[in-house]
Amino acid sequence: MLYSEEELTPRKIVEELDKYIIGQQDAKKSVAVALRNRYRRRILQGKIKDEITPKNIIMIGPTGVGKTEIARRLAKMVNSPFVKVEATKFTEVGYVGRDVDSIIRDLVESSVRIVKEEKTKAIEKKASEIAEERLLDLLVPSGKTSKSTANPFDMLFQAASGVRPEKPPAEEGQNDLFRGSREEERRLMRERLQKGELENMIVEVEIEDRLPFNAPMMDLFSGLGADEIGVNIQDFFGNILPRKKRKKKLPLKQARKILIQEESEKLINMDEVVSEAIEKAEQSGIVFIDEIDKIVGGGNPKGGPDVSREGVQRDILPIVEGSTVMTKYGPVKTDYILFIAAGAFHFSKPSDLIPELQGRFPIRVELQNLSSEDFSKILTETENALLKQYTALLATEGVNIEFSEEGIEEIANISSLLNEEMENIGARRLHTVLEKILEEVSFYAPELKGQKIVITREYVKNKLKEIVKNKDLSRYIL
Repeated sequence: MLYSEEELTPRKIVEELDKYIIGQQDAKKSVAVALRNRYRRRILQGKIKDEITPKNIIMIGPTGVGKTEIARRLAKMVNSPFVKVEATKFTEVGYVGRDVDSIIRDLVESSVRIVKEEKTKAIEKKASEIAEERLLDLLVPSGKTSKSTANPFDMLFQAASGVRPEKPPAEEGQNDLFRGSREEERRLMRERLQKGELENMIVEVEIEDRLPFNAPMMDLFSGLGADEIGVNIQDFFGNILPRKKRKKKLPLKQARKILIQEESEKLINMDEVVSEAIEKAEQSGIVFIDEIDKIVGGGNPKGGPDVSREGVQRDILPIVEGSTVMTKYGPVKTDYILFIAAGAFHFSKPSDLIPELQGRFPIRVELQNLSSEDFSKILTETENALLKQYTALLATEGVNIEFSEEGIEEIANISSLLNEEMENIGARRLHTVLEKILEEVSFYAPELKGQKIVITREYVKNKLKEIVKNKDLSRYIL
């Protein structure tokens, strides 16, 4: 559900996050205050507004405890541009890897998509009306063929000589005779169209080719890293070469979607979209940098994989502290973008980051390991609870799955135990455990139609007993 920033008080933000993430109240409060401060800054007037920058956050905690989900849900609440990147994909300038500037380019692309969707929704009704008229033109042709079959050279010579062809009296008479019947036929066809009676009728529509040049040509540019320099090759060639059109036979319901999309693109002012998108990215953008602990130098005296880690930190620093990045849509300032970094920090600590970067993430919150009680709540209480998902999936085959309280408790206890004895992967352990428990039911579901299956404590123990006992086997399976 989308909210205006005015509605989202810190308490309300935490309440919304509680629907999807169990526990981690400190992290929720920190991001709630950060989001609210954006609203407070926006209503300020004068020079002080420019001096207030976001208080970036570092989340410290093992995988699977909700770090990414907190940031993603925060962005969804206010429909802010959001991009998640992994620090390990970037390298210092001069090494093979992505350029850190691509983070902002990806954020702007996200912003353009959001604004374009908003604009498309606003003109959806008008675009549908125009598309309907085009469909009616296909279903009830006007009968005017002289325009398409005329020789363009004849028309040129006639215009030069001042001679105009006379309209045949028969054609003029036909127009008078059949205009009324065509209008009546069009009215009847429109009624059938609006009632959905013609959805499966095959019509021939003229559509634009999305690629104005051959795909092999892309290979020529693929090694140049076009995405890294912000050049959209397709748009570049599309502006030089006219897009080809081709006729295609489609069911009417598919043709309508294509025509609505074409008309929407004609109605939308892309200059306005780009201008609003840049503003939205600059003022409301959220960048989530995951695995930031992996770019902390390990003190390897021989170099190797660690050689460019500190360089990546120094490349990220200008973006976080505020700079201007060139994109294909124009320059984008990063001064007011909210950056949320996250990492497990098993073998390092936040203080191992370079001091300049540490100073740009003043708020640090530690996320706690999940207990068996937390797992039980994740299975049942969240908005998109896992048990609801599995129940809905198997219901499509006519199989009714029911989880008893003891069964849920056993699933939570085993998941917590496995996390303690092996690698702690947080709530993701629930996915692997549930898949193993329901593997047989999922496989035979089409043959179990109409049956009710209750997942009890004994059922869970029976499915997992060998794996839980055999630690070596569980390392590979769970």
